[in-house]
Amino acid sequence: MSELSHETGRQIGVLLNRKGQVEYVMVGTAKQIELPDFGRARVSEDRFRGLRCVHTHLLGEKLTQDDLTDLALLRLDLMSIIQVDRKDGLPGLVYSAHLVPDAGRNGAGNEQPHGLEAEVTPYEYLEPAIPAHLDTDFAALIESLEDEMARIRLTAKTRNTGGERAILVGVTTGDMDDEAESLAELKELAESADVVILDTIIQRRPKIDPKTLLGKGKLDDLLIRSMRLGADLIIFDAELSPTQVRVLSEATELKVIDRPQLILDIFAQRAQSREGKLQVELAQLKYLLPRLVIGQNSAFSRLAGGIGGRGPGETKLETDRRRVRDRIAMLEKQVDNLGHQRQERRKKRVEKHLPIISLVGYTNAGKSTLLNQLTQSTVYAEKKMFATLDPTSRRLRLPYDQEVIINDTVGFIRDLPDTLLTAFRATLEEIADSDLLIHVVDASNPRVLQQIASVDKITSDLHFGDIPQLIVLNKTDLLAASEIETLMRQITLDSGAQCVAISAIKRESLRPMVEMVGEAIGQETSLDAHFATAQ
Repeated sequence: MSELSHETGRQIGVLLNRKGQVEYVMVGTAKQIELPDFGRARVSEDRFRGLRCVHTHLLGEKLTQDDLTDLALLRLDLMSIIQVDRKDGLPGLVYSAHLVPDAGRNGAGNEQPHGLEAEVTPYEYLEPAIPAHLDTDFAALIESLEDEMARIRLTAKTRNTGGERAILVGVTTGDMDDEAESLAELKELAESADVVILDTIIQRRPKIDPKTLLGKGKLDDLLIRSMRLGADLIIFDAELSPTQVRVLSEATELKVIDRPQLILDIFAQRAQSREGKLQVELAQLKYLLPRLVIGQNSAFSRLAGGIGGRGPGETKLETDRRRVRDRIAMLEKQVDNLGHQRQERRKKRVEKHLPIISLVGYTNAGKSTLLNQLTQSTVYAEKKMFATLDPTSRRLRLPYDQEVIINDTVGFIRDLPDTLLTAFRATLEEIADSDLLIHVVDASNPRVLQQIASVDKITSDLHFGDIPQLIVLNKTDLLAASEIETLMRQITLDSGAQCVAISAIKRESLRPMVEMVGEAIGQETSLDAHFATAQ
């Protein structure tokens, strides 16, 4: 190999099986060699490929990053390079590396602090030597490595039963801290969907790659991590175009989803009522439709027309698109009908002259817990994002026997998919007739101000900005008094709205809020009467 490489001026390589037989021969250029693309799906997760790559280097290089990337992506047993003497073409030192099992990361909860990735070094190097001095018992080495890989994967699967295993990916052209916060929220979303988080990656780029978002080097890094950690899923903290989903899926051979799709999946898990299920299905189909893309080589497309476009009629893809459109039209009619029924119920409440109060706020802020505490109800409440999808209305008796209707609504989140807002418009119309919005805020969340801004933006976009609002800082039992005071001053300064601190799990802390609600709807407040009536 060294002599031939010297004579031709090209790198020459072979792939050897574990019996020492040559299975492939490759001839490259002076600077690089291209290996066959086997596809990672053909290799057991607990084994290497069973092939060793040995090839020449003509320019005195040691193992290059391309060599190591090929080693990882193709799951080769070993990558070895032979340095060829420029003068006589004789073989020089042989440099080798093999993959190592990842005992430290094969499990859940191993993301880097603040979403910043550490250097990934999944390789171990053998001591360089001339060919005559190579004495590694490779059969024993590879057997021990595969045994360790099998043990680690078995331990990880035992520990992480039930959920898909995912790597979270964020790409930004702006501030890294902002993206780290967004990725932390994506982690909460993923955990709410029972996904096991293996790792997180953030890359800051001057410009987003239109096809893959990530740069080539970082994409290779992502592929290596996903293979080492045994990931089933990659979740991007952005909305991906159909082309990006296709390219990334082909590159990684894994399921690739984006932030909106994850939110839609959580909604699908949480929906209980017929209306909620219809709305979620409608949102999912509207998200899916533009992603059913006709391929460039679709010669049988009825839509294309002209030469090559006539003949057998609709392709399967076009049939799927037509069925999706038909289903969307049917769901929209059903949602509209339910909206009309809801509107009739609202008219009856208005005729009774009952003031309407709506609880709004970021997801997992504690709205359902507050409703239960105020009305002695048992509405489903859990420390999960979007635990409430189906709106709930209850009567609440305020002082002097004044009754109001209080609505619990679906939680908001930043970058809420437009398809969801559209699908849930009938539900959100409940808010439109409100006399007061109680904006429930998780005061203990480090992103509390950003969450308030996100909710204000959504209510403004839905044209609810003119409804009077009371900001209620919930979960203040987790904060010091000085932190609460500072936060209240900041919120009042930023929004100009009234603000009150409570803890929804402590009923006695609700007295100031009830008083302010009574004042806001023009009623005199008597706390003693209120609590006596409630009892």
